[in-house]
Amino acid sequence: MTEAEHGMPVDDDRAADQQMDAGAAVSTDDAVSRVLAADTTRAAGYTRFSGALAPALDEPDTSASAETAPGDGEQFDREERAALRRVAGLSTELEDVTEVEYRQLRLENVVLIGVYSSGSLQDAENSLRELAALAETAGAVVLDGLLQRRPHPDPSTYFGSGKARELADIVRTLGADTVIADTELAPSQRRALEDVVKVKVIDRTAVILDIFSQHAKSREGKAQVELAQLEYLLPRLRGWGESMSRQAGGQVGAAGAGMGSRGPGETKIELDRRRIHQRMAKLRKQIKAFAPSRETKRANRHRHHVPSVAIAGYTNAGKSSLLNRITHAGVLVENALFATLDPTVRRTQTPDGRAYTLADTVGFVRNLPHQLVEAFRSTLEEVKDADVIVHVVDASHPDPAGQLASVRDVIGEVDARDIPEIVAFNKADLVSDDDRLVLRGLEPTGIFVSARTGEGVEELQQRIADLLPAPEVEVELLVPYDRGDVISRLHVQGRVLKTDYLSSGTRVKALVHPSGLDAVQEFAVKM
Repeated sequence: MTEAEHGMPVDDDRAADQQMDAGAAVSTDDAVSRVLAADTTRAAGYTRFSGALAPALDEPDTSASAETAPGDGEQFDREERAALRRVAGLSTELEDVTEVEYRQLRLENVVLIGVYSSGSLQDAENSLRELAALAETAGAVVLDGLLQRRPHPDPSTYFGSGKARELADIVRTLGADTVIADTELAPSQRRALEDVVKVKVIDRTAVILDIFSQHAKSREGKAQVELAQLEYLLPRLRGWGESMSRQAGGQVGAAGAGMGSRGPGETKIELDRRRIHQRMAKLRKQIKAFAPSRETKRANRHRHHVPSVAIAGYTNAGKSSLLNRITHAGVLVENALFATLDPTVRRTQTPDGRAYTLADTVGFVRNLPHQLVEAFRSTLEEVKDADVIVHVVDASHPDPAGQLASVRDVIGEVDARDIPEIVAFNKADLVSDDDRLVLRGLEPTGIFVSARTGEGVEELQQRIADLLPAPEVEVELLVPYDRGDVISRLHVQGRVLKTDYLSSGTRVKALVHPSGLDAVQEFAVKM
């Protein structure tokens, strides 16, 4: 039965879209807009990303102000990363990947698929838009995308046997290399769907892991990503069958035994599992060995009474841009998901002169793979050990409430719910007054800031100063002029209220931490 018989409109451009050359170079904007554009239903139960929501990635801005925002620096890393982008149209060597166990995650031309239940179409579209942005960030060209409405994904092939065959026709027509599912597939689902569509099938978790592997720079970051990848790969190994047994002795008969036989021996998949377990154990030791260095740095900050502030938030919300605006750190800024993974800590001051550290942390995303939360737990300790958390939310995102919930879930997983939180709605220059009212309803105490224009940054710094732990013990000191180090320490670690210069030295009234009283007790003025 045709779509017209179903009462569904027929799109005359569909046939032309299906005949497009898959090898042609397609820009990011064209790919995302094509996937997310409103279209008619392809077949019963399918939706083609209808709606006019904001794009998953920000609209590119070619203005001069967008190229050199204050504090961003030269951004040489961006050029280096762009040089390593995958080439669009590059195809894999094998037509049918189900014939081979090992294959690299090479995303080229992809088709996105998702399943949504009744009443959650908008959430499914937002999630699939985000998956399109993840695929583009990983270096893929998104050709098409399909949503199917079902109460639950099919336990066998995720889409159901009939729809899976229809997906295979779409993949073959468009010349796609990969199908990406908007959830974490069970190993049996992935294999069964690959048997039908005859191309690689991966899931959302695999794409995120691939992005992390591309963007990790430090030794600890690379070790954390590799550990997460191995934990993901272990239950998804595919064997080559009994013919790959490594041992056989004597005259092995048809039954696999014979005179002098030692049995079939260790199979290839068992050997792979053992090697993966050994590598994972080695990586865990390496990650554990990085802990003393981090603890030493934190101990130095605590010993000198330097408070810490952690910037947490959704990926691509503008955390690094905000860090650059406040501290002029020059951290890499890019319109991509998970552009920066390794934490960056910079020292800055409150408006009244108190020193504190500002730490940029890894971004979060909805359905963040559990393997990454566990592997990056050491990195997320910057959030757990902070005195204040600046929760950055993309004000221009179509689902800011989902961002808030996703980030707070991860903050809860690292036991940081009790830390004071400042919600900063970044990119305020891109939202209207009506949108601000909606956002104010989500978080009445939130601050609207713009890392590009500087709007609200001073208010944010003042809010941080109000929440930071302040010295509370008042002292009055007479410090000789040859002990300028004491005055300097008071300005850094305490709060100087009044200064008088006398012939015998500098008389200072200040607030200090209780643990710092012993260091200045000898200079106390006897009342």
